[in-house]
Amino acid sequence: MKRIFPPFAYGPKPRAGCWWDETIAAPDWPCLKGDLNTDVAIVGAGFTGVSAALHLAQVGARVVVLEAGSPGWGASGRNGGFCCLGGSKLGHASMARRYGPSAADAYAEAEAQAVNLVADFLAKHQIEADTHSKGETQLAHTPRAMERLRRSAADGGVLHERTDLPHLGLGGRFFGGYTLQTGFGLNPRKYLFGLAKAAQVQGAAFYHNSAVLDIGKQRGGFDLTTPQGKLRAGQVLICTNGYSSEDIPSWMAGRYMPVQSSIMVTRPLTEQELQDQGWTSDQMCYDTRHLLHYFRLMPDRRFLFGMRGGLRASPRAEAGTMRKLRSDFATMFPKWAQVDATHSWSGFVCMSRDLVPYVGPVPGQPGMFAGFAYHGNGVAMGTYCGRALARLALGQQTDLPAPLAQVPKRFPLGRWRRALMPIAYAALTLADL
Repeated sequence: MKRIFPPFAYGPKPRAGCWWDETIAAPDWPCLKGDLNTDVAIVGAGFTGVSAALHLAQVGARVVVLEAGSPGWGASGRNGGFCCLGGSKLGHASMARRYGPSAADAYAEAEAQAVNLVADFLAKHQIEADTHSKGETQLAHTPRAMERLRRSAADGGVLHERTDLPHLGLGGRFFGGYTLQTGFGLNPRKYLFGLAKAAQVQGAAFYHNSAVLDIGKQRGGFDLTTPQGKLRAGQVLICTNGYSSEDIPSWMAGRYMPVQSSIMVTRPLTEQELQDQGWTSDQMCYDTRHLLHYFRLMPDRRFLFGMRGGLRASPRAEAGTMRKLRSDFATMFPKWAQVDATHSWSGFVCMSRDLVPYVGPVPGQPGMFAGFAYHGNGVAMGTYCGRALARLALGQQTDLPAPLAQVPKRFPLGRWRRALMPIAYAALTLADL
């Protein structure tokens, strides 16, 4: 595999302190050994791949899912657990200018459908995933940011002035906020494994530690080579998102940008500590920075706090990022500055050059489809795109909004495109002042 970050980023160290690993044991999947045949091969056992597997297995298709690492190893097993609107980094107005107002409206509706799809899965398959929060609140980090929230407030949301926040249990260094009622927080690892179990019940087969090293086109299908086996499939779904490879398939080269995100989780907070900080709400929140922070008080009273950022992958760089994460936490929640963080970890979210997700065929490879680039909102959008990929593999109508079906352009500089990020991050940091 050809990946654009150093090997450290894809190794065990960045996720070694992941809190979710302690909340539920990983399923006992085998490793693919020998030769196997299937109708559809799915590369990647995250939200996208598992959702696709469930939808395909439900209609009787033979499905095999290949995971490079252990179950839940990638972004789907280490993210912040925000099931919310999102998936694109384009605002509604920008999307309307690029694709047209009706397409922008259709994309907004798809985001809401994605959240509802996760809620439906949780209920239908009786997955207990520690859900909480009524929607999501964006909190202004400066007075100027609050002015922008006032100007952009739309029907269906609730605007909060600074004086409202203490009564809502949202105590911190914020200048107001805005709540949309769609979305909820969850334990992503419990959701992922519950979804995988539902797919297995329907007949889908899962293999871990079975990285796909090559995909060869053969008459009537594809041959997928793993370290200890080979899988012959009529169709292939690429569901690797930020952990993609430049050559699996080669069409992916330059079309995705892994972006680092880091998280810490505190020990359980006492009732007195919650009162001292004035944060007693179960609402999941994020701030108005471009390089945003995201945070929520979980049902066990641990506080999850994450941030975008981090440009290098090494033990030294990882340590520096975690110091920055801890410093930002203390600044935003000063009463908790001395509270222990028992767990911390990092991983990749995935961006596209067009700033919208993609779900559709891989050009020049009939029978191969891909879904990726959820811009940090993969719980809902990955689940939605997995269903869309299943429908594409079955030859069904998807009714995808135009932004999702647009083949993504390549980033400049090819395998060296990470060189673009320091410039972009510097500009975003200035914009956040």
